[in-house]
Amino acid sequence: MPARLIWAGLGAASVAFHIWLIFSGLVPNLISRPLHMALALPWVFIFLAKTRTSRVTGAIFTVVGIVSCLYIARNETALSDQYGSLEGAGQLWLAIALIVIVLEMARRAIGWPLPLIASLALAYGLFGNLLPGEFGHPGLPVESFLGTMVVAEGGLWGSLTGVSVNIVAVFVIMGAVLNAGEAGQGFMNLAMAAAGRLKGGAAKVSLLSSALFGSISGSASANVASTGAVTLPAMKRLGYPGTLAGAVEAVASSGGQIMPPLMGAGAFVMVELTGVPYTQIMAAAVLPAILYFLTVWMGINAYAGRYELKPLAPDQQPATRTVLVTAAFFAVPFAVLLERMFVGGFTPQYAAASAIVAGLILLLFDNRFTLSLPRTIARIEKVALAAGQQIAVIASIILCAGLIISVLGQTGLGVKITSLILSAGGNQLWPALLLTALACLLLGMEIPTTAAYVICISVAGPALAKLGLEPLIAHLFVFWFALLSTITPPVCGAVFIAAGMVGENWLKVAGSAMALGVGLYVIPLGMIANPAVIALGETPVVALLTFAKLALGLSALSYGIISNKSMGLRVAMIVIGLAVVFIS
Repeated sequence: MPARLIWAGLGAASVAFHIWLIFSGLVPNLISRPLHMALALPWVFIFLAKTRTSRVTGAIFTVVGIVSCLYIARNETALSDQYGSLEGAGQLWLAIALIVIVLEMARRAIGWPLPLIASLALAYGLFGNLLPGEFGHPGLPVESFLGTMVVAEGGLWGSLTGVSVNIVAVFVIMGAVLNAGEAGQGFMNLAMAAAGRLKGGAAKVSLLSSALFGSISGSASANVASTGAVTLPAMKRLGYPGTLAGAVEAVASSGGQIMPPLMGAGAFVMVELTGVPYTQIMAAAVLPAILYFLTVWMGINAYAGRYELKPLAPDQQPATRTVLVTAAFFAVPFAVLLERMFVGGFTPQYAAASAIVAGLILLLFDNRFTLSLPRTIARIEKVALAAGQQIAVIASIILCAGLIISVLGQTGLGVKITSLILSAGGNQLWPALLLTALACLLLGMEIPTTAAYVICISVAGPALAKLGLEPLIAHLFVFWFALLSTITPPVCGAVFIAAGMVGENWLKVAGSAMALGVGLYVIPLGMIANPAVIALGETPVVALLTFAKLALGLSALSYGIISNKSMGLRVAMIVIGLAVVFIS
C-alpha cells in the first residue's frame, strides 16, 4: 500500500475521532485528550521527519508515546482516584517519558523556543526551592509535581488541551474541507470582483482574499504561501515594487488571525480562558479586525499616490457568473455555520460539524457542477492529509504550553510575575500595558501566536485585571500584540516568506509591512482608550460611532506615514490621527 494512502487513512481516523467526540456525549477527559495526543504523534515524529535518522528516532518516540497515552486512557478511572499523585516507579517513568515526548514533539513541529521555555519552567518547578528571595518556592514533591501534569486533568490533559481536542480540531477539519474544494478560488474570485478594478486593485485583491482565506487557515505563513502564489505574481506583472507587493501580502495574511469568524485557534482558547461565549468574542473582535484591514486599505491608497498602481486588466477579472458560483462554495458552509450558532443556538463545534457536512457535499462538484469520482477521492485524500497534519501541529503547541501553565499554577510563579508587572508599572494601567505589549512581542518572536498569547495572558492577565481592565479587552489586547512578530523584525515569518516569493530584501519588505500594518501596533491601544468599539453586541450604535471615529484617526495616521505629501502635512496628519485614536 502506498505511503500516501496510509497517511490519508490515519488522517481520516483523526477526522472521524474528533467529529465522533462531538456526538458521543461526555467522554472522560483522561480518555479523549490522551487519544488526541496519540493520533498526533505519528504526524509530527514520522510524517514531518526530514532524514532517515529522524524517522527512526521518531518511530521510537511514537511507539513509546502511543503506549503511554493508551495507558492513561485505559486506566482513567484508577488514575482519577490518585488525585494527581504518581504511585510507584513505573508511573514516574511514564510521566518522564510523556513530558520528554511532548517537548520533543513541540521542537520538531515548530522549533526549539517553546520547548526551551517549557524546559526552563520545568526546571524551575523541580529546583526553584533552591533559589533565594521571593522568586524561590517552598518546593514540590516530584510525585505530586509530575503527577499533576500527567495523571490528572492539569498539565498535559488540562483545559487548554481540551480546547484543542473539542473545538480547534473540528474547525481545522472545516478549513481543510473548504481548502480542498472550490472555496479557495471562490475567495480569490470574490476579491477580484470587489477590488480588481480599483486603484491599486491587485494589492486590494491580495488584502481581501487574504482576509477571507486567513479567517479559516489561522496561519499567517500558510496564508502568504497560498494566496501569495496568485496575488504576488499579479502585482509584479502590473509593475508594483517588489517590496510593496511582499509587504501587502504579509500584512494582509497576518490579519487573518484576528478576523472572525474563526481567528485561528486563538478565539477558542479565549473562550476557555475567559468563560465568554464564542459568539460574544466574535462580536467583540469584528470591528477592530475591520479597522485593521481598513487601515491597510487606506495605506494602499497612499502608496498608489506614490507609485502608479494599476488595477487588474479586464481579462484577469473573473466573469460575474464565475464569481457567484465559486463564492457559493464557501458561502454555503459559512451560512450553515453561522445559522447553527446564531439561529439554532448550537455549540460552535456542533455548528462546525454541520458546516463540514455541507462542505463535503460540495467537494463532489466543480465550478461547472460536474461530477468526477477520481477528483472527489483526491479531494477527500487532501482533506485527510491536511487535517491530520494541522491537528497534530496545533496539538504539539497546546500540549507544550500546557506544561508551562501547570508550572505557573503549581509554583505560584504566575502570581509573582503579576506582582512584578504591577510594581514595575507603578500600579498604573498604561505602563503595565506597555510592559505587557513588549513581553508579547518578545514571546511572539520565538513561538506561535496562540502559544505566546496563552503564556502572556497567564502572567499579565491578573495584573491587568487588578488595574481595572475588563477580562475580554485584556485578552484581545494581548492576542493582537502576540501577532506583531509576523511583520516585526528580527523574526517576521510572514515577511520572510513573502520576500522570498518576490525576490526582495526582507528588511525592505519588513519596513513597508510595518508602515502598512501600523494598525496592528495602534488598534490594541485604541481599544483600551475606546472600549466601546468591542461592545457591538451590547451597545451597537455607540460601538459603530466609536468605530467611525477610530477609522478616521487611523486613516489619517496611515496617510501621514505613507503618502508623498510635504513633511509638515504628514507630521500633522500623524499627530491628528493619534489624537483622534487615543482621546476618548
